Amino acid sequence: MKVTGTGGMTPAAGPKAARSGASEGGFRIAGGAGPTAAAPAASVSGVAGVMGVEALLALQDVESPTERRRRSVRRASRLLDELDDIKIALLGGELSQAQLERLGRTIREQRAATEDPKLEGLLDEIETRAAVELAKLEMASRAA
Repeated sequence: MKVTGTGGMTPAAGPKAARSGASEGGFRIAGGAGPTAAAPAASVSGVAGVMGVEALLALQDVESPTERRRRSVRRASRLLDELDDIKIALLGGELSQAQLERLGRTIREQRAATEDPKLEGLLDEIETRAAVELAKLEMASRAA
């Protein structure tokens, strides 16, 4: 928006080059000197631009509770998908070492992102069960 005087605001046509004299137009305050009134406005717009960028960067770093929950749900879904694949493979008798290793990686990623003691306990149980199944696979491959 462009302030043209006491009559109100009108949409600006776009960015224009800075002008150096009051006789050429620009921002004017009734009763004030043209060049001295334009200088504070230019410095304020320069600071507002920098503060706008800083504010955007700060907002990117701050995570909203909704975004944090969404990311947690995504991680939990990935872990549940891994567990589902292992359950199906166990029931079909086709469990592979690669699936158990992938589950281990997923659990390690989950540990880095949680601070809940109940969830830590659950991850410990899953990791223990995966280690048992991995040991069973290794023993079966040695016996065969």
